[in-house]
Amino acid sequence: MTTLEWMAALASALGVWLTGQRLVVCWPVLILASLLYGMVFMQAALYADAALQGVFVVLSAYGWWQWFSGVQVWGSVQVVAYPKVALMWRDMGLTAIAGLALALALHDWTDDPTPTADAMLSAYSILAQFWSARRYRQNWLLWMAVDVLYTVLFLERALWVTAALYAAFVVLAVRGWQKWGQTPLPPVSG
Repeated sequence: MTTLEWMAALASALGVWLTGQRLVVCWPVLILASLLYGMVFMQAALYADAALQGVFVVLSAYGWWQWFSGVQVWGSVQVVAYPKVALMWRDMGLTAIAGLALALALHDWTDDPTPTADAMLSAYSILAQFWSARRYRQNWLLWMAVDVLYTVLFLERALWVTAALYAAFVVLAVRGWQKWGQTPLPPVSG
């Protein structure tokens, strides 16, 4: 447990809570959290997760821009429904393929002790973050599954604070799913 890990955990928890509240300010907080966790994961030899934090910085900047177009008068973002179930499953399948390719690369080129778990969780985290940026309510379901599995991974790596954080993320994802379901979902294109 380092000061850096504590700072990353606190920024991440705040960012996820703000996302659940549908407040645009979540995105700069998530950018800070991603930068901090990038350093934590490099120190723990979780290379896919470290690289994932760089992707999260980019996706958080995208989400910040995307959410500005969906802000309502009171500062909350309008949630939208996923366009088509078939597209959702397509995204899940393509993510699995990308995750497996990343797992092979991690296995061959790094000393990552859990390359498949690291790669698959990273791939699905990218998808969940993209769905969040697009304001799809379904992002919370994917985050629930990913966060449960990450909790186990971080326990195995003795990242106790981060494991506790991801267990809390499961609860925050449930609350986000509930909160984002309190308003009717308008249809969305493409």
